[in-house]
Amino acid sequence: MQWRHSLGIWVFATAAALLVLHCWHCHLKSQTWHKPIYYYLWEEAEQLYKLDANWPKNGELFSGVAYGVAVDPSNSLVYVVQRGANVSKVLVFTEEGYFKEHWNTNTIEMPHGIFAVSTNTEQSIWITDVGSGLYGHTVKKYTPSGNLVQVLGIPGKAGSGLNPLQFDQPADIFVEKTGEIYIVDGDGGLNNRLLKLTDNFWVQWILGGNGTNPGQFYIPHSVVLDEQRRVWVADRGNKRIQAFDKISGEWIGTWTTCFLDDGPYSVRLTADKKYLIVAQLNLSRVLLLSMPPIGGIGECQVISTIQMADGVRPHLVDVNVKTGSIYVAELGAQQVQKYVPFLK
Repeated sequence: MQWRHSLGIWVFATAAALLVLHCWHCHLKSQTWHKPIYYYLWEEAEQLYKLDANWPKNGELFSGVAYGVAVDPSNSLVYVVQRGANVSKVLVFTEEGYFKEHWNTNTIEMPHGIFAVSTNTEQSIWITDVGSGLYGHTVKKYTPSGNLVQVLGIPGKAGSGLNPLQFDQPADIFVEKTGEIYIVDGDGGLNNRLLKLTDNFWVQWILGGNGTNPGQFYIPHSVVLDEQRRVWVADRGNKRIQAFDKISGEWIGTWTTCFLDDGPYSVRLTADKKYLIVAQLNLSRVLLLSMPPIGGIGECQVISTIQMADGVRPHLVDVNVKTGSIYVAELGAQQVQKYVPFLK
């Protein structure tokens, strides 16, 4: 009888264990809604852009490493800054992909960011230079053909001064139609700050300092302004994007959940202003994030992605506001590629 009693206990225990496992499995299935929404969005996101494999026509002209790209939509031109020994630091292509010219200048050392100003009264190209030599630690303004017009900062001398203005490896620049300028100063330098300058280059306000609090940065890498008077900064080292009021510099909000695996390297707006374009270099991926309406920014939401091959390493991007095309400067692939909207 004892063995029957033991057998009964074993059968009961086994059945109970199976019941527990079954219930746990059902519990897991019922809990899938706890999965963060941005994972679902990455898996099911609509593809909004496709590669234009025919751009440029002469890819072999990328003789260095492409760090940045800027589009002049008025003249349908694409400017590329590249680094390397004995290479032209700026290449110019047409929107169709034909090579137009290269700049013949020795005033650029290590270009990083580039921005094209194209208005009825102004045609210019701005370049940030993170070099440590005679021309570094500066933000420079050129004519579209490469003639130097203006230098901000003290060439070859890193610093934090405001009068005269100094930079330490300035990463990116955005220029409003009004002429007001936003600069993120700190691609690995000591400053880790965001500056707003007037159209005559006076400092209007400044934010920053190395840290994780709102308004502090660790390697602020890119900057853009939206139509709701918000300044967006890719706070690369802190793996987040911060937004500020363009008038006062007041902190509005921070996005972090979209950047758990890699920090944001670029911030630009799509031509329709619906999405924020963000490059993630180490994941070889470009995200399109939903732009929130006026006011608070809430949490980031991934609407679409452009997944590139391993090792492509997208760095900085720009947009043709007329055609909607996105241009991506790629460190690993050492080129710029063009992505065009899917026609609906």
